[in-house]
Amino acid sequence: MSYFYYNGKRVFYEEIGEEKGEPCMFLHGNTASSKMFQFLLPLYTEDKKMILMDFLGNGKSERVSRFPDELWIDWGHQIVELCREQDWGKVNLIGTSGGAYAAVNAALESPELFNKVVADSFDGSTLPEGIADGILRERESARQNEMARGFYEWCQGEDWETVVDLDTEALVNYERKHIRLFRGPIESIQIPMLITVSREDEMLANDMEAECRRLHSRNPKISYQILETGAHPLIAARAEEMAGIIKDFLQG
Repeated sequence: MSYFYYNGKRVFYEEIGEEKGEPCMFLHGNTASSKMFQFLLPLYTEDKKMILMDFLGNGKSERVSRFPDELWIDWGHQIVELCREQDWGKVNLIGTSGGAYAAVNAALESPELFNKVVADSFDGSTLPEGIADGILRERESARQNEMARGFYEWCQGEDWETVVDLDTEALVNYERKHIRLFRGPIESIQIPMLITVSREDEMLANDMEAECRRLHSRNPKISYQILETGAHPLIAARAEEMAGIIKDFLQG
């Protein structure tokens, strides 16, 4: 196992695939871990170096007593710190759900470290009003669902309930404390970015078609692809098709 230190705590990461391949970092969402990508590895590792990491407090990374208020900005900084330490060259960032927010923040912070960004199952530049109550309802419902509890435990281990509670608190605080999502405007991003969403994704609350059009009109480096079907996260629900879309974007 490989770790790097962030704020004095160990953060897990691993490298898989072609040693000299194009470096691509896959970034998990909230309550998940890098384990969520293990079934996707064969779709990407033939000619790429896959880099996986567990954000601090998740998966195999060291635990914390609470998550920071600006959680996704902090996740982005963890990405930057790891890439600076390892000196992989320009890395492609592929983030899904909360990991998409982290990827955008990393690219906004240090664009010189990165080549391209994929923001999958991404809900845009703002969170809709009332999302805090929605998150509380969704998490309470998930606790009663055997499959959801199994997913949490698979990703996090025996202390999954504590991790989920800390994550829920952080997401609820985004609305209740009016915490910023990004370190700067998304449309100021300096490297190519692809947004991928599904019209069927019930976990996305915003009108992402309108949001994607708005972002693209303000910055042509931002492109998007909207699929008619696919659950959350899209990168797993439509794995083979998404692998094709992502690899085409990275090669384009």
